[in-house]
Amino acid sequence: MEYFEITGGRRLKGKTNIFGSKNVALKVMVAACLSEIECVIENIPLISDVRIMADIIEHLGGKVVFKDHKLLVKMEKFSSDKISLGNAAEIRTSYMFLAPLLARVGTAIIPNPGGCRIGARPIDRVIDGLKKMGVEIKYQSKDGYFHAVAPNGLHGTVYKFEKSTHTGTETMILAAVLAKGTTVLQNAAQEPEVDELIAFLRRLGAKIQRENKRTIVIQGVSKLSGAKFKVFPDRNEIVTLAVAGIITEGDVFIKNVQQKGLEEFLEMLNEVGAGYKIELDGIRFFYKGSLKAANVVTGYYPGFMTDWQGPWAVLMTKAEGVSILHERVYENRFTYVEELKKMGANIELFSPAVDNPSKYYNFNISDDKKIFYHAAKIKGPSVLHNAVMDISDLRAGATLVLAALSAQGKSILFGLEYLDRGYEQFEQRLKKLGANIKRVQEN
Repeated sequence: MEYFEITGGRRLKGKTNIFGSKNVALKVMVAACLSEIECVIENIPLISDVRIMADIIEHLGGKVVFKDHKLLVKMEKFSSDKISLGNAAEIRTSYMFLAPLLARVGTAIIPNPGGCRIGARPIDRVIDGLKKMGVEIKYQSKDGYFHAVAPNGLHGTVYKFEKSTHTGTETMILAAVLAKGTTVLQNAAQEPEVDELIAFLRRLGAKIQRENKRTIVIQGVSKLSGAKFKVFPDRNEIVTLAVAGIITEGDVFIKNVQQKGLEEFLEMLNEVGAGYKIELDGIRFFYKGSLKAANVVTGYYPGFMTDWQGPWAVLMTKAEGVSILHERVYENRFTYVEELKKMGANIELFSPAVDNPSKYYNFNISDDKKIFYHAAKIKGPSVLHNAVMDISDLRAGATLVLAALSAQGKSILFGLEYLDRGYEQFEQRLKKLGANIKRVQEN
């Protein structure tokens, strides 16, 4: 068993770096399997999710070579069309292999995907789209697998997503690249990570255009080449380390990052009175005085990212007044709140009254439950103290680390396997900034 010991109260100061985006790296690895030729992916984060995806590729017949933060992927020929239950249970993006398998083999057997339990996150929107492309797909409850076949190959279609879906958009793009004819995706996601995947596919020879903000047109091609590609910095890491600097009343400079994709976060920092400065070689985040309370509503890009709401909640425990944090993307993403309350945070969960919930929320209303709450009322400032806490998912883990860094006394955090899914060398980088954090391993 591993856990963190964190003694809070130290101001974090200094310069730090950001590794490649987890959400780009994983999708680019799947995309590389559309080609028979080797692809080189640079600035890969060495996290457990990347290693699991590498295991899946090798199980399917591909070759993966790690060279520090560079990855070589070659799927000359698929030797299997089935992903193991074990691998799929650990990572949600495993279901994206539906696309290269159906495009190159014509069949795919994919388990119901796992990963962090932050909501139902159904893949029904992808399944509906694939059916329009000529796929016959059924879920067999007896074995826990989706059985998919494209008897006449994949063909182009016009498909409109009922609600915005980041990974769903990317999966449909992957399926359309080698399909016959033209595919038009309407109400498609417009996150920067989606455009990074498109940029990689174009280097492979795919014909993809974003005609407007939410319409993507893909003209199918017969085959793809190889390419070299560098993954851009992880936006979630930037926000996590930015909040770490501010909440500890410190001063953290994040090297080689830009404001693109962070606009909503930076706007909210202005509103609450937190400090930041955009420089030529990065962004500096610093404490410049008492913070003011502010309301935030999460949403799909270009809104305030759902992955940022946990760190933001911690920041608002230090703000003067009452803040409301309203989650619109996932139906159950406040699992960290009870842990923060252990530390003395004054937080009350509730579900605001909204007109037409099925339209207002991006999750499927059928997945909602009375025990889930969609907003948090945070009264501050609170003086947080130490606690023993359990991490329930990746972003909740980062949230609790931030809380412990700003708290009085020594905190213990269990569940580091969730953090390791998305943060490389997390404690080492925090140590270099002055944090008192130690990973302890018990036999």
